[in-house]
Amino acid sequence: MADAAESFWDFSLALYARPGVAPACLVLQDRHAKDVIIALYCCWLGASGRGRIDRAEIAAAEAAARPWREQVVEPLRRTRHALKPVPGAAAFYERMKAIELDAERAAQARLVTLAPVSDPAATEVARRDAARANLALYVGDEGAAAAAPILAAL
Repeated sequence: MADAAESFWDFSLALYARPGVAPACLVLQDRHAKDVIIALYCCWLGASGRGRIDRAEIAAAEAAARPWREQVVEPLRRTRHALKPVPGAAAFYERMKAIELDAERAAQARLVTLAPVSDPAATEVARRDAARANLALYVGDEGAAAAAPILAAL
């Protein structure tokens, strides 16, 4: 699973760096209460040939991610945000940002344990379609507009 965790992390960094994706992820997080890590997981599952998922698999991913997110990632994020306006705290802010990123990577490693095996025969079109379908299922109608830049980047 180490290779899968690395694959998921690399995929996430590449997708997040595409134009419009980072702001779309933040809108999903801040306005629609969606977990960006799970959104990226949905995309990665499809794009890596692991196929489409259903609501039960999304619920399992949410259940696996929730404790770590609530107990580790979100407190780190709040601390980082609290540091941002403090004069002289720029170095601490950057360190907190790096720690938060490490915590998100650990969260991804937890999700990888739920992932099915990749189908190497899955075509590029099938992978892209599965990634889009997975993300659309996760964000639902209420988050569809916010997810549009992510869907386009896939």
